[in-house]
Amino acid sequence: MLALSGCAATKKSKKSALDQTGSAPQGQTQDPAYVPGVDVVEASLRGSSFSQIPELESIRFDYDSAALSDAALATLKNNAAFLKAHAGLEVLVSGFCDERGTIEYNLALGQKRAKEVREYYIRLGIPGAAVATISYGKEQPVCTQSNDECWAQNRRAETRVRARPAADGSSASPDAP
Repeated sequence: MLALSGCAATKKSKKSALDQTGSAPQGQTQDPAYVPGVDVVEASLRGSSFSQIPELESIRFDYDSAALSDAALATLKNNAAFLKAHAGLEVLVSGFCDERGTIEYNLALGQKRAKEVREYYIRLGIPGAAVATISYGKEQPVCTQSNDECWAQNRRAETRVRARPAADGSSASPDAP
């Protein structure tokens, strides 16, 4: 009994360093590198499938990277302009990798890639609640040869869309304005 009460007291003493007002107690400072993230609420993946449409271009990534290149940023700006003009769409950003690396590693890297794209869309004004992410890792290659050119094609993020369900249960087609 005494051992259990000692554990409870220990847990209480391990509270966050921040007091209830959200600021650090006197003598302690908050981590200055902390920057709040973007909206974490994502669109649901349930329901009808997402479609890839020609107006939304895929982007490519460097090997072992989730960083967005200048070319990727330009493509995503164009994609975001289309998405803003078609606000009735839900978006799915899918992250992909090449065949190198473990399944687990590539699933994690694909998710990082999808999240980077999602966060950039949000910064460009696309509502976070309308954008979902998923990683396919190395499981859905567009090219199956084992060479640098083919691997570069597989390191990508694709933006797919579907019509948001209307309040009455109907939906519009993805290409409808």
